[in-house]
Amino acid sequence: MRKKSITNSNSQTTKNKSTSGFIRVISGQFKGRKLPVKDVQGLRPTTDRIKETVFNWLMQDTRGANVLDCYAGSGGLGFEALSRYAAKVVFFELDKSAAQQLQQNIATLKLSNASVKHADSLLLLADNQYREQFDLVFIDPPFRHNLAETSCQLLEKNHWLSNDALIYVELESDLNTLKTPDNWMLIKEKKAGQVISRLYQRSKN
Repeated sequence: MRKKSITNSNSQTTKNKSTSGFIRVISGQFKGRKLPVKDVQGLRPTTDRIKETVFNWLMQDTRGANVLDCYAGSGGLGFEALSRYAAKVVFFELDKSAAQQLQQNIATLKLSNASVKHADSLLLLADNQYREQFDLVFIDPPFRHNLAETSCQLLEKNHWLSNDALIYVELESDLNTLKTPDNWMLIKEKKAGQVISRLYQRSKN
């Protein structure tokens, strides 16, 4: 669902184009809604097939959760969580046009429990003064930029996570050396084509 602009946007681009596609919400209160997506170079929306797998894993854990979508891009995972009654979703997105589209889609759905931070995700995660903690985090960074491992370490180091937080990580399938914090346990994993999906659960140190 994404890619870069400088170092780590979900929307890797040096130029912005007009809206050219859509993502579809697959279940919940917004089931079937199609939301516009900017045609941004490298943007990689999570497929419906993978989203279905992920939210089957999270079936009992999305409702009422505080959610962080670290590399939002199209917002596919974050909007799916909102449709399934997450308490709140914060989207991080570096690309300006993608961030603006996320904000427009929030307005279209008349959501008061979603917000967009237009900034570099790693810089945001490096802020150890952030006072909110999240129950569910999506890490779906641009491929081939070695961002997932740093993101995982910063989430733990800077206290972004609630005690039993769940962390979903989407990676290129040939990346099999991801080092996560010692107190994260891998509880689900699935490979689909060029993508590997992993779900971790944090335990309190």
